[in-house]
Amino acid sequence: MVRGGWTELKLGIMETDGPSRQLNQPDNHEESGSAEIQLSDQEALDLATHLKEKLTAGLPIDSDPESINTMIAGLGDPRGLLRRSFSESLGSVGKAAVPALCQAMKHSSQVTVRRAAAKTLILIADPASLPDLLSAFLADDDSVVQGSTMGAMAAMGEKAIAIILSIVENPDSTEMQIGLANWALTLIGDRAPTELRKAANSENLNVRKASIFALSSQIQTLEIEEDRTILINALSDSCAEIRAEAATFLGQIGDTKLDSPLLIPLLSDPDAWVRKNSALSLMKLRATQSIKALQDRIHKEDDKVVLNVLELAVNQINKTTNN
Repeated sequence: MVRGGWTELKLGIMETDGPSRQLNQPDNHEESGSAEIQLSDQEALDLATHLKEKLTAGLPIDSDPESINTMIAGLGDPRGLLRRSFSESLGSVGKAAVPALCQAMKHSSQVTVRRAAAKTLILIADPASLPDLLSAFLADDDSVVQGSTMGAMAAMGEKAIAIILSIVENPDSTEMQIGLANWALTLIGDRAPTELRKAANSENLNVRKASIFALSSQIQTLEIEEDRTILINALSDSCAEIRAEAATFLGQIGDTKLDSPLLIPLLSDPDAWVRKNSALSLMKLRATQSIKALQDRIHKEDDKVVLNVLELAVNQINKTTNN
């Protein structure tokens, strides 16, 4: 087993029974600025073993360009445990590995390398990688690369909010891209409340919706005035989806005294989805003060699904009262 430094290890690798390490020239060499190193199975195994020993012993991983590029080559290995060793080693190197990882993520001809490079950037969480992460997210057709680059952006917290919201705001973004951006905002959540609160008042519908949804997943009470204002405004938003989400969220908070007066008017909302969610939330809150409003709505409701929910809500709340 190789136990020396990188020089000794590289000499050992070149002496293995497998084919020696080769350089694979990528199709877009002018953009990437370097050739891709290819490791044989034995070379990758020896290198991964050496790196794991160093990590276990708490020894620093070499961070010169050749060492970094060789570890990046290991990210293309078909064996998951070996890829993990290379990724953890590059993560240990930290910011020094970011430029090469970004190049591999954007330009490698191997999708496995692009995926693993993006995942490794999650470990490092260097804001300097944000522009490259955005570029790869928008340009790469691979769904795993897209998910991993968005996960890496989410790891940056507040510093990534503007870039993530730019994806939400872009009319050319696909549904999948917007969905991943919304997921990232939810992950960031309470790490960037100020930025999300600002975005919740955006004139752009998608930005406003994404921000409100992200905030609602974090808010536990309406005692904070800013959060209460955002949700009250959401209940009267021009977008029915936002009103419906806000109605559902109020039922989850569980404050009957504060939430019921906000929900009852929504039983007359022009959108059936909003009316249904409001009735369900009132039922969940066991809001006895809403029974009359629910019964009144039953006589006016023309949507069968909403009507069933209204009747269910009245029955459930009455059972609670009788018990």
